[in-house]
Amino acid sequence: MSQAVHLMGVGGVGMSAVAELELGQGNRVSGCDGRDSATLARLAALGVTTCAGHSPDHLEGVDRLVVSSAIKPDNAELLAAVADPAVAVQHRSQALAAFANGRRLVAVAGTHGKTTTSAMVVAALEAAGFDPSYAIGAELIGRGSGAHTGAGDLMVIEADESDGSFLNYSPLVGIVTNIELDHGDYYPTREAYFGAFVEFAARIRPGGCLIACACDEGARALMDHLAGDREAPQIIAYGPSRPAHGQLADPDLAGGRPLAGRPSAQPTPAPPPSPEDRPSALIGRHMLLNAEAAALAAEWLGADPAAARSGLAAFAGTTRRFESRGQVDGVWVVDDYAHHPTEIAATLAAARERAAARRRRSGTGLGQGRVLVVFQPHLYSRTRQFARAFGEALAGADKVWLLDVYGAREQPMAGVDSGLIAAAMAPGQVEWARRRTELPAMVAAAARPGDIVLTMGAGDVTELAPLIVAELEARR
Repeated sequence: MSQAVHLMGVGGVGMSAVAELELGQGNRVSGCDGRDSATLARLAALGVTTCAGHSPDHLEGVDRLVVSSAIKPDNAELLAAVADPAVAVQHRSQALAAFANGRRLVAVAGTHGKTTTSAMVVAALEAAGFDPSYAIGAELIGRGSGAHTGAGDLMVIEADESDGSFLNYSPLVGIVTNIELDHGDYYPTREAYFGAFVEFAARIRPGGCLIACACDEGARALMDHLAGDREAPQIIAYGPSRPAHGQLADPDLAGGRPLAGRPSAQPTPAPPPSPEDRPSALIGRHMLLNAEAAALAAEWLGADPAAARSGLAAFAGTTRRFESRGQVDGVWVVDDYAHHPTEIAATLAAARERAAARRRRSGTGLGQGRVLVVFQPHLYSRTRQFARAFGEALAGADKVWLLDVYGAREQPMAGVDSGLIAAAMAPGQVEWARRRTELPAMVAAAARPGDIVLTMGAGDVTELAPLIVAELEARR
């Protein structure tokens, strides 16, 4: 029986995915967001009734309200729904868990790499002939969406630990890419953060498996914690000591050792492509590790290994994960979601790899191949906690422009601003760009052929990428 479902915060990429799944179930779907956006327009074209702004009036005739963690508890629309016995209120993760009920669920967790790994699992399964449902926190390149209602019994979910909501899932396959302290606004201690992943592993269904990265200290600690536990799921490790699948393997990672998990009956494929020939989605050691986890998950679920590898080799990526936004006269503008020091370091390493590859391919025509970064810190609590680590990670760039902190759900904190990060960097390397409107012209003026310009962060820094491209075109 269909329901009238209303979503608050539907303009967010995670909530828009839920809206699409609700439509796929035949429900009548409406949604609101704090401001109008292209996402609202796209959902309206699919049949979702959308509007900007929040109001209790939106609840008329609604059977169920779905909210994201971005909606504050004192929101008048949410309070009205809670007070109305006719309206069932669900968190986004609860709605997804209900959708996954009865399906073989793959839940991808970890401090970093959840979005890409989730999308890679989908790519591997689809290439092997499966039609999984999925809900991912970014749009898949070329599809314009991060959600799909499949015909089969498989489902892939990006399991977000930031607010503990990943504990609403009971997956058949759980993936943990890494565990590194984050989200200090929710988890009071390192032990509390790690404990959430222990509980996530405990929620894996009987007969299921946990796939975890052997080269990450936190993931290794999780596997050690579960060792000897008769109730623990099957554990499959991947990483340097458990090399990647054939053509997805980086020689530095594989070392010629045999494959972990299920042995493959397929012949050893050709060596991996060189960095300049590898798709952007597979640039960087972290991306190869993500692909390995996805391949193992797909194989465990019955996918043909060769088909899964083929799908991963052709993986186009997701939005805001080293996403190309344009090239002008040899300057490449890329947008990335990295917002934790470890993610920044990995992304800059990938950018260096690609810049060197472009330079080799073009001979001497692309200059030094510098990496220029526009970085927007996300959350005051994270900036306070990791200011020095941010500075150390950003030191991997040739030039950095810092935007003001993007507070998102947080209120400003006294003494916490981008200056904390700037103070941890070399003065000539960093500039605190307090006048955002002037930044595209500043970056375009500094860029040279061969440079990679990265707009980086989890906030609205992404909006600057097309403006920088436009400024570069205007300077031709």
